[in-house]
This record gives sequence, structure tokens and C-alpha cells, in this order.
Amino acid sequence: MDLSAEQKGAVLIEALPYIRKFRKETIVIKYGGHAMVDEKLKKSFALNVILLKYIGVNVVVVHGGGPQIGQTLKKMNIPTSFVNGMRVTDEETLDVVEMVLVGKVNKEIVNLINQSGGLAVGLSGKDGGLIRARKMTVYQQLDENKPPEIIDIGMVGEVEQINPAIIDHLSRHDFIPIIAPVGVDREGLTYNINADLVAGKVAAALSARKLILLTDVPGVLDKNGELVSSIDVLDVERLIEAQVITGGMIPKVNCCADALRGGVKKAHIIDGRRENAVLLELFTDKGVGTEICHMS
Repeated sequence: MDLSAEQKGAVLIEALPYIRKFRKETIVIKYGGHAMVDEKLKKSFALNVILLKYIGVNVVVVHGGGPQIGQTLKKMNIPTSFVNGMRVTDEETLDVVEMVLVGKVNKEIVNLINQSGGLAVGLSGKDGGLIRARKMTVYQQLDENKPPEIIDIGMVGEVEQINPAIIDHLSRHDFIPIIAPVGVDREGLTYNINADLVAGKVAAALSARKLILLTDVPGVLDKNGELVSSIDVLDVERLIEAQVITGGMIPKVNCCADALRGGVKKAHIIDGRRENAVLLELFTDKGVGTEICHMS
């Protein structure tokens, strides 16, 4: 239903204090899930990012690309497997991961933003020494009567260090950095890194005001299926133990908690399936997802 002129005015007035608050601040957005494949949502996301930049917010986007990688591997008849939710990445798979993330998905996002009136620049962790990685050690409990075993999942990494210089440079010159989650170690070896982890570490390195993770769920849900609008970061472990936070939401919440410990002011897990979800979370009183913050 179309809003009346008065209702549109009320929306703008509600947004005004938030626009004032976030101007000249940095917001890191992890872009993934359904919002990356639905054409209407892709356009909406691009316009949300451009609007934020126009009103003076330093926006940094880190994107995923798991489904696109899976589709390409299938087309190329390259088998794939997962351990603890992470793709086992040998050299052949890594070539596809880098090709899809850096050469295809990243450039599609950059092009969409640029065609919509923004100024975006694509990066991977290799550019300007942005992401220093190290090989991730994965443990799996194969036998409850034995200690966990170390499982080699190949060229899957974690973030050792973020060098934000290139991001700072681009942001100062009104560009929107779009980052593919690929990093290199001290020997120059390439690693595939989870996009949530990269977004959290980038947000901490930039002392971002906010970290926003786009997902395919409304946010953190309680045992009754109701949205939990706000969580104290000190309660995260308790809620995991109580099985309020479960499954794939656990690493996302832990990522947010880690970002807050690194200096980020607030983290948000929101439903990227909602049109204009980023603007609704930032510029309305109620928001649309779960915020994780220091309440005390």
C-alpha cells in the first residue's frame, strides 16, 4: 500500500536522528544469502548502500558466494564435501572458489552498484595486503571415547590480520569497497575464508560503528520462534548453552561477539530477504533484526 505524503514525511523525520548519528561513521555489511540471488533484492541492496554513502556513511561490503561456488563446481564435475559446515578446499576447488568469488560475484556486485549510481571498487584480500590469512585447524569428534581429531580441510583459512589502509583510502575518496573473502598467508598461499569471519575482522580493524550480517532468517529466534530483538554480548555463551542460539546461528553470533570485543559498537543479524532491510534496521526505531551489543 502506498504511503500518504504525511506518512512519507513521518518516515523521514524518524530517520533524521539516525542519519545524524551515523554520518561519518563506518558500517560493515556482510552481503549474502537470498539477497544475492533475487533480482529485486539485489537492486534494493545496491540502492541501500548508495543512499548510505550519499548521506555520509562509510560503507564497506564483504560478500559471500557459497551457492555460486557450488553451482560452478557442479558444472565442472568437481566433487565437493563439507566438514563442520566448511567446504573442503583442495587446489582445484580453490581455483574455482577464487574465480567465482573474485572474478564473477565481486564484479557483479561492483557493476550493479555502479550502474545504480554509486562508485564501487572490487577487492580481494590480496589487494594492498588487505587480508593476512593462516590455515584453519579443524577438530572433529569422530569417536566419543577418543580425543577430537584434527581434520585437514585444505586451503581454508582464518584471518590473522587486516590491513585497512586500502579501505581507508577508497572510503576517503568516496568509493565503496566490495571485498571478496580470499586471503593470503605469509608465504603467499591463497586461502578461502568464511565471509562472516572476514566481515567481523574488517569491522574491528576499522573500529566500525556497526557490523550487519544479512541472513535468510529474521534474526535470532527464541524457543517459541519469536524474534529476539536485542542480546547483551555477555549473554551469548549462556544462550548457546541454553540452546536458544543453535545450529548455523552460533557462528554468526560468535562472529558478532568477537567483533564487539574488537571494538565494534553494535552488531546486527537481519533478514536479507526483506526489501530495504539495511535501511530499516539502521533508520527506524524498532529495526528489523537482532542487535548484539554491550548493554551494561
